Amino acid sequence: MARKVSKRSKKRLIIFGTLSVVMIFYAIYSAFYYAIDIYTLSSKKEELTSTLDNLKSNEQSLGIEIEKLNDPDYLARYARENYLYSKNGEYIIKIESSDEELTTITSGNDYQTIIVMGVAFLITVFIFKKKNQKQG
Repeated sequence: MARKVSKRSKKRLIIFGTLSVVMIFYAIYSAFYYAIDIYTLSSKKEELTSTLDNLKSNEQSLGIEIEKLNDPDYLARYARENYLYSKNGEYIIKIESSDEELTTITSGNDYQTIIVMGVAFLITVFIFKKKNQKQG
């Protein structure tokens, strides 16, 4: 008992069906686009919030530095340390060391420590071996 559908109804169904499918795809596209936009903006907000926190802590430390610089004793010591100013009769000797030298010295000390520990281990093994030979 199939119902006959007229050609006019078929045309109307095709037109409105196509229009409905296009509108559904547009709605899905818009929702997806706005979801991506919201995600991007939220990550940007987190980044800006962390930047703001850093700037606020920097502002506080600069405020403390300003208060310290208002103290004449601190100001004089700061100038002597950073700008090589001296009091009358004072001599300034500045020794600069590079990070490469410190790394070399540190790594050299590590190797020396390893060598000393290795020698100590070998001596300990040698002593125990001698003891075991005398007892046996």
